[in-house]
Amino acid sequence: MLKHLRTYLYSVLIAILALAFPYQKAVAAGTDTGRVTLPVDSSKVATRILNRDFNNIYIQNLSPAFLGQEFFQPNKTLLVGDVNTHFVLLSSPRSRLFVDVSARVKVRLLKEYGNPVKSPSYMPGLNLYYRLNNDAYHPQYISASYTHHSNGIRGPSLNTDGSVNVDSGKFSTDFIQVNYTLGKRTDKPNTILNQFGTLGIEMHRSLFDDGGGASLGLPGHYGFVRVNGTYIHNLAKRYQDDIDPNKSDFRNWQRLQFDFTYIAGKTGYAATDLGKRLNASLKYYYQFPFMHNAAFLVGAGYRGQDDYNIYFQDNYFYMQLGIASGLNFLFSK
Repeated sequence: MLKHLRTYLYSVLIAILALAFPYQKAVAAGTDTGRVTLPVDSSKVATRILNRDFNNIYIQNLSPAFLGQEFFQPNKTLLVGDVNTHFVLLSSPRSRLFVDVSARVKVRLLKEYGNPVKSPSYMPGLNLYYRLNNDAYHPQYISASYTHHSNGIRGPSLNTDGSVNVDSGKFSTDFIQVNYTLGKRTDKPNTILNQFGTLGIEMHRSLFDDGGGASLGLPGHYGFVRVNGTYIHNLAKRYQDDIDPNKSDFRNWQRLQFDFTYIAGKTGYAATDLGKRLNASLKYYYQFPFMHNAAFLVGAGYRGQDDYNIYFQDNYFYMQLGIASGLNFLFSK
């Protein structure tokens, strides 16, 4: 029985070799064997790698969330939050276009009886990013966004004496932004430095439909044309792997960010009155190695026109201290 089984296995092996030999011979001779082989398109691969690298650059420039405290405001607070949630709809190596939907909410817990959160700022928006060049170490791209900003209140924006109704006044406006970003990446053995400079213009819908698209009381007081700028100095550091000491990777370490806005248009103030027309801030982020998606933040700035909805007529210096969080709601495959 064992002898017959051995003979059968030898026969099967000889048959397999007999079938495989002509195929190998045909391949060596360049004969069409019916097998489909797809040639590698190196230019397509290079383009997709580039698109993927730019997608990571866009994510680095998405606005982070903030939770903490701001000091020296005219309306004292116990807690300040700037929740920036991002839903990335398109981030594919097949496309140089990147699409993000943001749901931003700013809240201030006031230091007064009942600790109310009065009229938060709701700012949903659609953001598009498009690659302009082919160098991820010197990236250039444009971005465009459409944003709605309101406080969810239905009362009159102005009091009977013409002053702004900060207690129950409606604030609502829509605007578009167009930005140009230029960057530079520098690699060193233990650090990676990314620098980005962005300059853009913000135009509100009321400019194009005779004051429509904005609540009554804003035209003539609120700046409907704004020039915005940002500079980011982001430093990543090499860390040894916590499990395998022979491995290492780069993680965010420190970031310095400067933002400014020049408020143009009709506001009742002279164009040179920077005390009413300039917003500027400087923030420093520090991320400890045990932090996965958060960093400590300390910052200071000046608001010539408060960006907190109906309180836009307030101007003041401030300091902030708290924690910041990176990209939220990115469901990775």
